[in-house]
Amino acid sequence: MIKFLKSVGHEMKLVTWPTYKQNRHDTGVVIISSILFAAYLGALDWAFSILTQHIM
Repeated sequence: MIKFLKSVGHEMKLVTWPTYKQNRHDTGVVIISSILFAAYLGALDWAFSILTQHIM
């Protein structure tokens, strides 16, 4: 167990962590993508509901 924890500590020192600016940019991309995807799915839902109302 000690060997494993030392190995984890060594690997964590090798990790390249993103900067604050990179984090902020990536978060913005995720938020905008989520909003666009939600709008797309909402439009599809609306279109299919109108379509099924006209069919029935």
